Amino acid sequence: MSDKSVTAAVLVIGDEILSGRTRDANSHYIAHYLLQIGVETREIRVVPDVEAEIVTALDALRARYDYVFTTGGIGPTHDDITADAVAKAFDVEISEDPRAIALLLERIKPEDLNEARRRMARIPHGAALVTNPISKAPGFWIGNVIVMAGVPAIMQAMLDDVAPKLVRGAKILSETIDAPGVPEGAYAAGLTELAKAYPQVSIGSYPSLREGKFFNQVVLRGRDEAVLAEAAAKAKAMLAEVAASHSP
Repeated sequence: MSDKSVTAAVLVIGDEILSGRTRDANSHYIAHYLLQIGVETREIRVVPDVEAEIVTALDALRARYDYVFTTGGIGPTHDDITADAVAKAFDVEISEDPRAIALLLERIKPEDLNEARRRMARIPHGAALVTNPISKAPGFWIGNVIVMAGVPAIMQAMLDDVAPKLVRGAKILSETIDAPGVPEGAYAAGLTELAKAYPQVSIGSYPSLREGKFFNQVVLRGRDEAVLAEAAAKAKAMLAEVAASHSP
């Protein structure tokens, strides 16, 4: 475990996400999963199945964060170009990997391993494989980039495979305070002052609608349990005072 924060970005690849045809469930899952193990997701991007755009995004993200997790674009069809884009970003060759072929043959008969399916065995040189216990076609890990499938169940299995190998920072703790019936504008100034007093604590206000009424929550996050508890106590007192002044 690292004493410093460990950061990550998620790069979602696929025209189907941008067109609205497919709902992206992967980035939400990855961000929540990583948070539980001490890796903080700082950025999420979605790019189309265009090599130049994938390479540009990869180069920007891998230089900025400790890890970059990609999802999508490693299947057998012509628009699955993620592996080629990653190879180009790292300036390495790409070819069929005997390790990946062996994995595919655990599920596919040799006579059925056609050209399309063999595409899933093309791995950038120097990459480690990421296990896929569901359909066997592997993801891969090169540098600080971890390439996973777009199918949620497979992506989740791949994430389980790589998680034990990640460098982890101190776990981020959180405290949620309900503020029902209290308008954000009434406590915004109080939160601003609290944020200034506790710069090591992330403080956010999140409104929602429940049964036609606004229901607000204030969420505090930090790595120091004592400091977080102190900030949360002051937030609760401030919100209680505001609520009392707005009660009928």
